[in-house]
Amino acid sequence: MAPQTEQSSAGVFKKETVFVIGLCCLIIGFLSGIVFSVYKTPAGSGPAKVAANQPQPQAGQLTAEQAQQLLQLELEVQKNPGNIEAWTTLGHLYFDSDQAEKAINAYSKSLSLAPNNADVLTDLGVMYRRAGNFQQAIASFDQAVQANSKHETARFNKGVVMLYDLKDQSGAIAAWQGLVNLNPMATAPNGQLVSEILKEIQDKKMN
Repeated sequence: MAPQTEQSSAGVFKKETVFVIGLCCLIIGFLSGIVFSVYKTPAGSGPAKVAANQPQPQAGQLTAEQAQQLLQLELEVQKNPGNIEAWTTLGHLYFDSDQAEKAINAYSKSLSLAPNNADVLTDLGVMYRRAGNFQQAIASFDQAVQANSKHETARFNKGVVMLYDLKDQSGAIAAWQGLVNLNPMATAPNGQLVSEILKEIQDKKMN
């Protein structure tokens, strides 16, 4: 999932966010059968697609080529700490190898050199979530949206963390409603329209 391309979570350029992170959230009681993931930001320019369908290696595993690249990048940032691309790509490789704290450090270094990169901020948020720092994850997703109001992956990921980790149903509804307002056809990882999920949540609240 190296250079968004987790990226990823919906997100979000190089290969910085190529793959969807396969780390699924727990199923919430009133949304029977629906499992959500947070995403790395998808590769390519333009608005992120919330439900990307690219195949991906298992989280925590790197190919031999990626492992060699990681070692080279670690040396590169020691020699040239101002190399933004190296820090970003290193963050992606830590992301893909399930080294959340190292990914957070690498992404933070990248952002200190090039602030307001919505893709890197989104992937940083996913890593904060994986590290159990949910409030910081939300802050990163919010910064991503501030940097790019059309960043669908950040909006989707914020809703996931709100709903599953912070148990803030109203916050999740607000995040996903903003996504639907931006893109009425936005879909969750399981292919369901986010607008349909919102209706299910809202109908359940009224019962």
